[in-house]
Amino acid sequence: MNPTKLKRTLKSGGHVFGCMLSQMASTRFEQVLSGSTLDYAIIDSEHGSRDRTEIQNLCGMLRRADITPVVRVPIPKSEWVAMALDAGTGGVLVPYCETVEEVQSVVATAKWHPLKGEYLRRAVEENKLPSPEAKKYLQNRRKENFVIIGIESEPAYNNLDAILDVGGIDGIFIGPNDMSTSLGIPDDYSNKKYLRVVEDVITRCAARKIPVMVHQQTIETSTKAIKLGARFVLHSTDGRMLQRIIQQEMNQLRKVAGATAKATKDTVETV
Repeated sequence: MNPTKLKRTLKSGGHVFGCMLSQMASTRFEQVLSGSTLDYAIIDSEHGSRDRTEIQNLCGMLRRADITPVVRVPIPKSEWVAMALDAGTGGVLVPYCETVEEVQSVVATAKWHPLKGEYLRRAVEENKLPSPEAKKYLQNRRKENFVIIGIESEPAYNNLDAILDVGGIDGIFIGPNDMSTSLGIPDDYSNKKYLRVVEDVITRCAARKIPVMVHQQTIETSTKAIKLGARFVLHSTDGRMLQRIIQQEMNQLRKVAGATAKATKDTVETV
């Protein structure tokens, strides 16, 4: 799914499905991903040590596989958003935002890059561009780009309405580990306090027609997020899913081999 179709699907109330790429580096995974049914994939450069060349190569690989690339930048700074856009990403996920100023800066860069400095400030605060021609040019140049804001702490949650008032936000991301830790209940995703926060964020964002992404790791927790109203479905990571399928299939084969060995032994003893 290309970025334009992905945005259109979300705006129409539909669901899109993706995963986090935390381990993948080689572009030889392109053939595997082409048949994966992923709508998008997030290239993690917050917790993963990826340089600009690797991010650019992965963005190209995902686009060739008809998967929208989204880059999770390391910190909520406009410079990192600009570098991700220059690498060819369709969208940016900006982690751990807490203030209106942070959100204004990264949203403005996602929408108006390569404007910088005074001109970018005017675009954000006064909605003034250098000229009507410049505005039309930049709108067309960035029409497929989108920005997802990370609400991953209790202070961010408490400031949610002010953050959403910034405008131009295409999605909200909830990081369960960071959020639950901030709430004082680390990784307790069945805790009513955590679930109330997730549900409230989804409800308030839905009122503004902004889809919410909750990064869960299991089918059970991702199902719960969908049932709570998450439409920007982010399930697990490449490494965890690969580990699970290897464990599952190897354990099945071990059972087969064990049963075969036992049957052979019984037959030999009987003879």
